[in-house]
Amino acid sequence: MVDMKKHQALAWRWLPVLFLAAPGVILASGGGQTSVPHLDGSDLSIIWMIPFAGILLSIAVFPLVAPRFWHHNFGKISFFWGAILVVPFIFKEGLSTATYELLHVGLLEYIPFIILLLSLFTISGGIRLTGRLVGSPGVNVVILLLGTVLASWMGTTGAAMLLVRPLLRANKWRKHQVHTIVFFIFLVANIGGSLTPLGDPPLFLGFLKGVDFFWTTKAMFLPMSFMVGSLLIIFFLLDSYYYRKEDLSQIEFIPGDKKLGLEGSFNILLLGGVIASVLLSGLWNPHQTFTVYHVEIELQNLARDILLLVLTLMSWRLTPMVVRKANEFTWFPILEVAKLFAGIFVTIIPVIGILRAGVDGAMASVIETLTRNGEPWNAMYFWRTGVLSSFLDNAPTYLVFFNAAGGNPVELMGPFHNTLLAISAGAVFMGANTYIGNAPNFMVKSIAQESGIVMPSFFGYMLKYSLPILIPLFILITFIFF
Repeated sequence: MVDMKKHQALAWRWLPVLFLAAPGVILASGGGQTSVPHLDGSDLSIIWMIPFAGILLSIAVFPLVAPRFWHHNFGKISFFWGAILVVPFIFKEGLSTATYELLHVGLLEYIPFIILLLSLFTISGGIRLTGRLVGSPGVNVVILLLGTVLASWMGTTGAAMLLVRPLLRANKWRKHQVHTIVFFIFLVANIGGSLTPLGDPPLFLGFLKGVDFFWTTKAMFLPMSFMVGSLLIIFFLLDSYYYRKEDLSQIEFIPGDKKLGLEGSFNILLLGGVIASVLLSGLWNPHQTFTVYHVEIELQNLARDILLLVLTLMSWRLTPMVVRKANEFTWFPILEVAKLFAGIFVTIIPVIGILRAGVDGAMASVIETLTRNGEPWNAMYFWRTGVLSSFLDNAPTYLVFFNAAGGNPVELMGPFHNTLLAISAGAVFMGANTYIGNAPNFMVKSIAQESGIVMPSFFGYMLKYSLPILIPLFILITFIFF
């Protein structure tokens, strides 16, 4: 009976997402047109961006000023902003165009995006590091470096959830722990996800738009290496300073066996399957498509999503529940992401249309400030993408500036290589500036607080850590690379 109630509760939680998608799915079966509906962004005024701004501001403000209300109503808020956009959009553009745009963003971007996050979240939640770790500066640096490396291959959320609790256990005996968690957010929850589309949601959206899988690895390696090396040196010096102030006699009370080990280690093979599935969709092209109301779904992408779902189910069925309980695994984080991004992907439709219109659209003034002497101003792309990623969500922010730069992946990987690099680095790196810049940030903060660590406030985090530590490094990044 209890299980049935849980399943019913999950169903009700998913209802807003399904309701957003349902009209497009129903209408798709009745299309008999031969011409593809087209959204002309030059006909849209700036007012069409209000729902998108509204949902992003809701994500930024509500968790801070009304956390209890947000916790229980974020799905309804997401649905509200989606409906605010969809209803007038149908009247203005017509049922055919509205249906096509909703299906296009849903089938080609939202669903693949959520499936990848679901697979990484579920599989990484089945891996648990066990054993006795002593939180010395050297050990902490190793954990941070390991998490940073893993983040690009199992996602920032997966790597953060895998290693945050072992890091907390290792440092439980120490009085000074806050700086360790902050640097964990910097490196593992953000910057570590720089090297592949698996690492951070904005990079996966770029992959879905046509950016090569390994372009990210090659392009982001040097900027990421600079950030990681600099931050690890700063952390080691800071942690060594605090370590000298600790009572080392408390080390003997650290719980756990001395031998390190992994529980649910077969999930590492499943993570390899995730990487192979994503690579498959980028390297294999059988030139076969399925059309749903003018939206072409390529066979390789459909195969990738099915494989990811199979791997997710295997992890869920084969991982002992005791491992997930020890990891305090719940479905809430992925449900939250699914509901919020349903609203984000819907409300971003007119924004992308306006940006594609370029100087003929309502954001002509913004587009013009991103260029200098007729060429993209890469430093401006880096900072504008980064600042918005700090306070909004870095995935839709990446999409906005990707399209502002023309939205052509071939050109952005070619003659405008540094522009795409600036957008990618800004979205991934500067998500670390605040708790709300990237989804794992708030999750890590919450877990640390549950463990008894008094984490700094929203503005305390910025004033004490991100502004004095990250911003100078970003200025150096600007001069070196952009």
